[in-house]
Amino acid sequence: MTPVPLTWLYAPGDRPAVVAKALTAGADVVVIDLEDAVAPDRKEQARAATAELLAEPQPVPVHVRVNALDGPLAAGDLEAVAGLPGVSGLRLPKVTTAEQIVRVARATAPADGGTPPLYALLESALGVEQAYAIASAHPALRGITLGEADLRADLGVREEAGLDWSRSRVVVAARAAGLAPPPQSVHPDIRDLEGLAASCAHGRTLGFLGRAAIHPRQLPIIERSYLPTEQEIEQAETIVKAATREQGAQALPDGRFVDAAVVAAAQRTLSLAHRR
Repeated sequence: MTPVPLTWLYAPGDRPAVVAKALTAGADVVVIDLEDAVAPDRKEQARAATAELLAEPQPVPVHVRVNALDGPLAAGDLEAVAGLPGVSGLRLPKVTTAEQIVRVARATAPADGGTPPLYALLESALGVEQAYAIASAHPALRGITLGEADLRADLGVREEAGLDWSRSRVVVAARAAGLAPPPQSVHPDIRDLEGLAASCAHGRTLGFLGRAAIHPRQLPIIERSYLPTEQEIEQAETIVKAATREQGAQALPDGRFVDAAVVAAAQRTLSLAHRR
């Protein structure tokens, strides 16, 4: 079974040397960015370099973040990379409607069937309001998450707590649509590892799973933050063993109540603990 990804490392598509380093940095997924990380006068260069690289399979899963779907570059990006052997997914920025997902799914479906996995970034108030419609728009859509820099600007939010409602909205929409829990958006200060750890801990309480990164030094912090602690693993093992011995709801000797939902959560914890 494919391990649950916890780290997504962004790399600018117009800098092949940086992409090459990202592929060996230890991230679960590398995201080659054709959008925000690339200057307007280097967009064509980024697209060509990415298409050349991904003409061959890569050692780790690689997603490509194309340019905004309502802009003039996205169609060319999708045409250039969607069917390449090295592409494991397409990340779609600034999504605001379910129809956008359906159009991309149709446009990228090869003649012999099968659409590349799609991932939607919700980066505006409208995108968040449409979260469930987007999340359930098409079977090719495998995940949604927030783009918090743009969302913060759109909402005029100054404090982190101001984004928590939107974060919870996206977590709930993903679960309601049967998708995996979303990863957190990037932590923009690559030197603030303590702040990154605290932010990840908060994201975990909200239901996120894993996080995007913009520098390799962030990867071990994210992974450590989202893997179960030794205490959580021990508690999960106790619950699963108790459920194996006796079916139905029960109380453990320490007073904890165990039912099917608690057992399922414990099994998810153990699965995550043993992901590698």
